Amino acid sequence: MSDIDTIIDSEENERRRSFRLDMEKELIDIVWTDDNGQEKCKKIVCLDFSRGGLKVECDCEIPANTQVTIIFKAANQNSQKLFGKVIRCIKQDNGWFKVAMQLTDLA
Repeated sequence: MSDIDTIIDSEENERRRSFRLDMEKELIDIVWTDDNGQEKCKKIVCLDFSRGGLKVECDCEIPANTQVTIIFKAANQNSQKLFGKVIRCIKQDNGWFKVAMQLTDLA
């Protein structure tokens, strides 16, 4: 089994274990600190959201284990913030990255 097959199998198993919320193409904001200590903020597309985490599409790489703040409806006074970490970041053929994040602030 190739590395990519292992990753795809792992993703399918993750999807089966958790409740899913269809957020295809919804914009969210994420904030993280890069390797140089610079705070980065991006408005990105959410592909999938579940109780345990989310998958997004981003135009830049975010390394695994990076701590992130996820903000839903950032322009709204009642915006929601969640905290997580990047568990996987895979470059796609189109040059963009699919980033999987695990939520870390769950009770």
